[in-house]
Amino acid sequence: MMAKRNVLFYGAISLDGYIARENHSLDWLIGTEGEEDTGFSEFYETVDTILMGRNTYEQILILSPKEFPYKNKNCYVFSRSLSISNNDVKFINEDIIGFTQSLKEQEGKRIWLVGGGEVLQPLLKANIIDEFIIQIAPSIIGRGIPLFVPGNYGKDLTLVDVRRYKQFAELHYTKY
Repeated sequence: MMAKRNVLFYGAISLDGYIARENHSLDWLIGTEGEEDTGFSEFYETVDTILMGRNTYEQILILSPKEFPYKNKNCYVFSRSLSISNNDVKFINEDIIGFTQSLKEQEGKRIWLVGGGEVLQPLLKANIIDEFIIQIAPSIIGRGIPLFVPGNYGKDLTLVDVRRYKQFAELHYTKY
């Protein structure tokens, strides 16, 4: 029997728990000492599938207007309004839980959940997320888009690693 693939959240948050400002800006993150070397290249080789919501996708296009940064990966964008896929992404307008569960059953590397909020919450509630690799930036932004929106999904996790990348602290948790 084939082992299931892991779904993981990997990303940075402000010290007060936000993944972006209310307008989706990441200005508080750009230029922080250590940003250029957070082990991303090493991590990126461990994934072959990327999941994100439409808002995250649109923010990526603003931050990387010349070239989509996740080429050569299977990239799926959950959207109720966009449906025409392109060479970089496939737009998905179906149940997030069912779609992600079917990906977990397929052979491959880890599945990376980019962004948070609307995609993270249902997967968290359904207990589909296996790992969290969270980098904490030395910024307090006061308000914004929280990584974890309030909900009814208590989870106990196991801390498996702590790393420091200059001004960033990285926490790696699993649900096992």
